[in-house]
Amino acid sequence: MSVPFEERSGVVPCGTPWGRWYQTLEEVFIEVQVPPGTRAKDVCCNLQSRHIALSVRGREVLQGKLFDSTVTDEGTWTLEDRKLIRIVLMKTNRDAGNCWTSLLENEYAADPWVQDQMQRKLTLERFQREANNLPVKLFSYLPQNPGFDFSGAEISGNYSKGGPDFSSLEK
Repeated sequence: MSVPFEERSGVVPCGTPWGRWYQTLEEVFIEVQVPPGTRAKDVCCNLQSRHIALSVRGREVLQGKLFDSTVTDEGTWTLEDRKLIRIVLMKTNRDAGNCWTSLLENEYAADPWVQDQMQRKLTLERFQREANNLPVKLFSYLPQNPGFDFSGAEISGNYSKGGPDFSSLEK
């Protein structure tokens, strides 16, 4: 079984006062540290396309307009080990050029180095997907199923906005 790209390559987290957030091409993950012993009934989480509100035991933890839109009915939250809330949001725009620079419109921005690393990771994830979908005849010198793995790769050059466009390659 294939392991998802982000599990092989690691994530680039953006730290916050309440935990951290990170992203892949398709999803945004939010991890919120809560007091040990927190129960699900202590949590109030409202996920909308462009808005999030999270409170624990009546205390607001996170609230505001998201950086970009998400698929409302695919957002989920879980309480893990009664001490961590994990929220998963599905991005509406799943392009490598759609690297969120902050979680909310004006809050929890990634510093420039973290933002650069996030963009590199999304670009590599895009290359991984595209390379594994290229026709084998383009790689006749490789085994039938090349199984390219970019998880440990480094990227340099023009990778901003998702890197070069390879969509015109022969399919």
